Amino acid sequence: MENDDKPIGQILSRRDALKLLGIGSAAFLAACTAQEATSTSTLIPTTEATQAIPTQLSPTSASPTSPTAISALDCVVRPELTIGPYFVDVQLNRSDIRVDPSDKSIRPGVPLRLEFQVSRIAGTACTPLRGAMVDVWHCDAAGVYSDVRDGRFDSRGKQFLRGYQQTNVNGNAEFLTIYPGWYEGRAVHIHFKIRSAAQGARAQEFTSQLYFDESVNDQVFKQAPYNSKRGRRVMNDADFLFRRGGKELLLASTKDAQGYTAKFDIGLQSS
Repeated sequence: MENDDKPIGQILSRRDALKLLGIGSAAFLAACTAQEATSTSTLIPTTEATQAIPTQLSPTSASPTSPTAISALDCVVRPELTIGPYFVDVQLNRSDIRVDPSDKSIRPGVPLRLEFQVSRIAGTACTPLRGAMVDVWHCDAAGVYSDVRDGRFDSRGKQFLRGYQQTNVNGNAEFLTIYPGWYEGRAVHIHFKIRSAAQGARAQEFTSQLYFDESVNDQVFKQAPYNSKRGRRVMNDADFLFRRGGKELLLASTKDAQGYTAKFDIGLQSS
């Protein structure tokens, strides 16, 4: 929670987004009948070099095929939000982030299969972004993050619910995790960071958070181990960060035999 409201990067207005895309407002509005686009995502330069690391894809990921460029109007732009106080750059290359490498235990919770579809917006074209490093980290069912210490817990040395994957030729990166719990002061959320590692190009990154529909939260939190937590959770609309663009960061979760699946599409404007 500490410093969780410290802003990074910027959320661009629709006018700024139009300038970046280089398109007219009429065309932009015509492409946004399904969802109002109030902000855009931008790859932010970073001074830390990003190394390319071999891809480790989930067995359920689609087989790579030749990527196809589409109109930039079809890319989904998203707002950037704070990194929060719990990011640890451990660089665990794995798709199943439920496991704690220190003792091989699996964090209990409702399974969640999370897939990212990452694209790059360049001019008026939108193409899958291959080789991007997608980091995911979030709290467990009790609201605890791994490998950090704060006033509520000390989990240093643990590395559950953290990891990264590189996007494949289709811009996909997939994770198997658990549905996150909640903690005081924040709505239910998942953190993610996307870092580019193109050879000969300056390393860039984008950081934001994902949210869940409250009706799905209600169903999940009736189950163990979530239902053992006491207190009142913060709803999306009452969360100070959600109000900065969270509606564009909502996950559409689908229930399946194991738990839930969710896919998140994001188009990133390169600098």
